[in-house]
Amino acid sequence: MTEGVATTDTGVRMGTPKGRWVLFITVLGSSLAMLDATVVNVALDRIGTELGADFAGLQWTVNAYTLTLAAFILLGGSLSDRFGRRRVFVVGVCWFAVASLLCGLATNVEMLIGARALQGVGGALLTPGSLAIISATFHAADRSAAVGAWSGLGGVAGALGPFLGGWLVAWNWRAIFLLNLPIAILIVVVAARHVPESRDPSAAPRLDWVGTVLVVTGLGLVTYALTSAGAGASPGVWISGIAGAAALLAFVVVERRSDHPLVPPVLFRSRQFTAVNGVTLLVYAALGVVFVLLVLQLQVVAGLSPLLAGTSLLPVTLLMLVFSARVGALARRIGPRLLLTVGPLVAASGLLALAFLDEDADYVRDVLPGALLFGAGMTLLVAPLTATVLDSAADRFAGVASGVNNAVARSAGLLAVAVVPVAAGIGGADYTDPAAFSAGYRAAMLICVGLLVAAGVLSAAFIRRPLSGLPDARIRIEESFSCGVPAPPLHPRQLAR
Repeated sequence: MTEGVATTDTGVRMGTPKGRWVLFITVLGSSLAMLDATVVNVALDRIGTELGADFAGLQWTVNAYTLTLAAFILLGGSLSDRFGRRRVFVVGVCWFAVASLLCGLATNVEMLIGARALQGVGGALLTPGSLAIISATFHAADRSAAVGAWSGLGGVAGALGPFLGGWLVAWNWRAIFLLNLPIAILIVVVAARHVPESRDPSAAPRLDWVGTVLVVTGLGLVTYALTSAGAGASPGVWISGIAGAAALLAFVVVERRSDHPLVPPVLFRSRQFTAVNGVTLLVYAALGVVFVLLVLQLQVVAGLSPLLAGTSLLPVTLLMLVFSARVGALARRIGPRLLLTVGPLVAASGLLALAFLDEDADYVRDVLPGALLFGAGMTLLVAPLTATVLDSAADRFAGVASGVNNAVARSAGLLAVAVVPVAAGIGGADYTDPAAFSAGYRAAMLICVGLLVAAGVLSAAFIRRPLSGLPDARIRIEESFSCGVPAPPLHPRQLAR
């Protein structure tokens, strides 16, 4: 399986033409999936109006992508290690492009939701490969520099996403999907010429298909049940929820018995690892809801343009880009507990300020102060969160720990977007009624405030061990895509090299 294919460092150096091409393609590929996850939130109001979708349809427009991305990401990493990182990366880009075309041509919300689910599968195939290609291609002496450049450029792409999304949506929401086609063609052509192939000779001989099917089924049925509960808990909803929970329980059992599990159960023997993943679950649940509902509130109720609404939380991204590395260094000096306790509480105070936006909201007076507080809190907590996850696992499990934590973050956002609006009373055509939507928005934000406060309490109670001093490059990999937008999950082996 590995004959004739590079499996170790191929010696590509930073600053060489080949090195620039590899870096360009990996950044562009990972940004393709990340930007789409960001800009779609800006387009929800226009999508719902044109396609006649109710709020559940808008929830599924977001969640269909997140569901398949979260469920297949670990399998995507295993496929790239076994069958070739460039090959799976290119297949993922092509898959993503075809799904984007279907999204852009959607004539109803059901077709859009199905195409978004296909997009998530493509994202799960291409995102693990981008960083794995860098790790396998660059010379060992240049690998950290390449990762730093990849992370920094990816962060810039995340910051530009809301601007691009707002501008395109103001013209036509379909453009946010159709723009992916020329980008995908460029990626495929350049990758074929300039990116070397590589595989992992130590990859598991078999793929965990049973675990993958169980996690896809479980997350899908639970998400369906939670989303549908807004229209009433019918017997079908209850059956779906119970069946989904049973599938997730079966996934845990299978992983405990498998000799090639997607998620090694030994990781959760660490109390600190379990606790920090609990904090991740609470923080990213709140974050997922905020990024969907705040943009809608600013457009539907406050009457802001898609561009201004889409960039409302840009201060979060900018604060993360500027200060995350310094906060990470501080966490290594004083330990993560204080930052993981204070950070969620500061972020909660920012959400509390944003919870009471109404039809008279002014961006500078009413939105910016809350966004800055929320961004400050996220800046305080994301780098220590990442460092604690990596520090809580043995070195040989560092990559697996990263993958698990990213999967927890994605699943948290998925389930929260399904359940929190229902709990807040948002449903049907409420997003077209400013008064009804504003009341539900306020309740949902207060729920998110509670989630962040709970994350702070959990950190204070269970995060104890100081950090052992992790390499800066390892932390930067994670920090770069955790700046307030849906982060592309990393493949389990990417950090273990």
